[in-house]
Amino acid sequence: MKEDGLEKAVGAIRSEIEKLGGNFIAEGAPSLTKLAYSITAREEGKKIEIDRAHFGWLKFEVQNSAVDIIEKLLKQDANILRSIIFQTVREDTRAKMKAPTLREVRRTDTIKSMPRRAVEAADQVPVSEEDLEKALKDITTE
Repeated sequence: MKEDGLEKAVGAIRSEIEKLGGNFIAEGAPSLTKLAYSITAREEGKKIEIDRAHFGWLKFEVQNSAVDIIEKLLKQDANILRSIIFQTVREDTRAKMKAPTLREVRRTDTIKSMPRRAVEAADQVPVSEEDLEKALKDITTE
C-alpha cells in the first residue's frame, strides 16, 4: 500500500469501529517493516511476493457482539495481509524498553598453564607378546 492511502485505510477502520460503538484507548501508527519471510499475495490478478509491509495496531474497547463484525471487515479488506483481535486489559501493557546495562570486566589474574605430568619410567612395565595374546583371547571369548 502506498503511503498516501495508508491514512485513509486506517481512518476507514477507525470509523467502522466507532460506528459499532467502540472507544479507542491507544494506537500505534503504521510503519514499514521487513517481514520475517515473504508472503505470496494477489494484486490485480497477479501473484506477487511481499517482503515488506506496514505494521500498526489499535487498542479499543467494544461490545463482544461487534468483534465478529470487525473481524469480517478486516478479512474482506484486500489491503490487510493479516490481522488479529484479542482481549486484553485496559491498562498499558506494552513492554518498556530499557537499555541493557553493561558490566565492566577486569582482567586481574592470568590463566597459567600447568606443565604436563611426566610419565614415570616405573609406571611403564614391558608387556610380553604372550600376555597380549592371552588378553585378546579373554576379550574375544566373552
